[in-house]
Amino acid sequence: MRQVVSAAKVCGAADESPSVKRLHLLVADKDFSFKAGQWIDFFIPGVSVVGGFSICSSPRLLEQERMIELAVKYTNHPPALWIHNQCTLDSEVAVRVGGEFFFDPQPADASRNLVLIAGGVGINPLLSILRHAADLHRERANKGRGYEVGTIKLFYSAKNTSELLFKKNILGLVNEFPEKIACSLHVTKQTTQISAELKPYITEGRITEKEIRDHISEETLFYICGPPPMTDFFSKQLENSHVPKEHICFEKWW
Repeated sequence: MRQVVSAAKVCGAADESPSVKRLHLLVADKDFSFKAGQWIDFFIPGVSVVGGFSICSSPRLLEQERMIELAVKYTNHPPALWIHNQCTLDSEVAVRVGGEFFFDPQPADASRNLVLIAGGVGINPLLSILRHAADLHRERANKGRGYEVGTIKLFYSAKNTSELLFKKNILGLVNEFPEKIACSLHVTKQTTQISAELKPYITEGRITEKEIRDHISEETLFYICGPPPMTDFFSKQLENSHVPKEHICFEKWW
């Protein structure tokens, strides 16, 4: 299927961390859709290089408000530079969806548990999946039908708490659905004191293979997104623990 290239307009921008900018885009084309976890090609007038950024919002936000959300780290890549230095409200761009990394269960599918493993800005597609799972859970709770979400555990590692993106959104979902959603936030180079509200969720040091191993079951799907060494490490560990390949989905950030 040929993906739609749609015009989009920047309708919101904010700093999510010292190095990451969050963008809200209003998408013009009604035929534009995506699955939780997918990325977009990002076309900027006057910039010859095409950007590639994972969507961090849920498909529901697009359905209801024609809006998608991105979080882009500052790098020397021309599209990222444009977002950080030149992009303003009402800037016009074009977007096209791609990627085979997604969670898109159908109402009658068997219930699955999810383990989401994120490193740094790799949280983006996993936040989209987490938000989508929460939407599906709300829908089932309200209507008594639809896909039944299993438990969801997010492991998320960053350099320090200021680089843990979307902390408030993540903890909001953990608090809204304590019986369904849990998170373990890891910091590898924390130098300042950790706030009281974050402390219960924070572990200092990397995500360990034992933590992940404890969540292996036949009903569990693993989604991994982060720097390539981390992605390779956990996908190999899971394969060595006899998790079927089709239950391991990963996306590498270069």
